[in-house]
Amino acid sequence: MSEPINIGSVDDIDEGEARVIPAAEAGTEEDIAVFHAEDGNFYALNDECTHETASLADGWIEGTEVECPVHSAKFCLKSGEAMCMPATIAARTHKVEVVDGDVLLYPNVPTAEQA
Repeated sequence: MSEPINIGSVDDIDEGEARVIPAAEAGTEEDIAVFHAEDGNFYALNDECTHETASLADGWIEGTEVECPVHSAKFCLKSGEAMCMPATIAARTHKVEVVDGDVLLYPNVPTAEQA
């Protein structure tokens, strides 16, 4: 398992918002978006939509889904599954934990739902 990255306090990302962790900081090929979903949990996906170049962090969070701001493709934040057209390829997930009020990101470690 990769070493976690402490991306800050749970209070640093408002519910319904996301933060982009640059690839250089995450040690990954792509930027990672960390979402604070409406269920109160934190989830992480590769930031780029699998349909067309767009930042999912700029999209709209509803429940545990994020809608791409370009063509309205939706992705499950838990599994990365593409929920509707035009996206047909799942987004890559990354494990996130909350420990003592801090949000820890495990780059390149998929969630149990995607593993």
